[in-house]
Amino acid sequence: MHDLIKYFNAGWHHITDFRGLDHILLVTALCVRYLFTDWKKVVILITAFTIGHAITMTISVFDIFQVSARWLQFLIPFSIIVAAISNLFVKKFVYRHKYPPVYFLALLFGLIHGFTFTSFFIGFSGTGKIILKIIGFVIGIEAGQLLVVLAILLLTFVCINIFKVNRREYILFLSGGVLAVALQMALQRVPF
Repeated sequence: MHDLIKYFNAGWHHITDFRGLDHILLVTALCVRYLFTDWKKVVILITAFTIGHAITMTISVFDIFQVSARWLQFLIPFSIIVAAISNLFVKKFVYRHKYPPVYFLALLFGLIHGFTFTSFFIGFSGTGKIILKIIGFVIGIEAGQLLVVLAILLLTFVCINIFKVNRREYILFLSGGVLAVALQMALQRVPF
């Protein structure tokens, strides 16, 4: 139980202390188009991202498959770029499908981001079972991401409902800011 709490805290702090800026940017890009009334969709979206994390984190920790760290460091901001750009093309905020493509993008992005945590687990000492550590870490990441989502939804509510900012312009503005930061990150990490 101690390992579960220790790794929950590690996952939580990875997001909430801004070491996980890439996560915050990606979650922002994925969630900026949603309102509080869409909370179920947002939970599914963020959980898809977390499931992707869990899959590749487990694969990576057990050394089943590895991806070059140089490429991962580039693919992470690239995934943020794709998420931010996808917001530029959203004209209507109603999806015809029960599971819109953005859910699958979130899962794919989670798969990419999950590979980066292998060294994180190696750096922690402890005798607990690795699966328990992974579960604790993943739950901590999910909780931290949901806190970020809450902040994004609150910001969206304030901007759109109180300050009467046009929703489309708000999405474009925030997505543009995320895109600018992610482009800078990607250019600093080009692997070739």
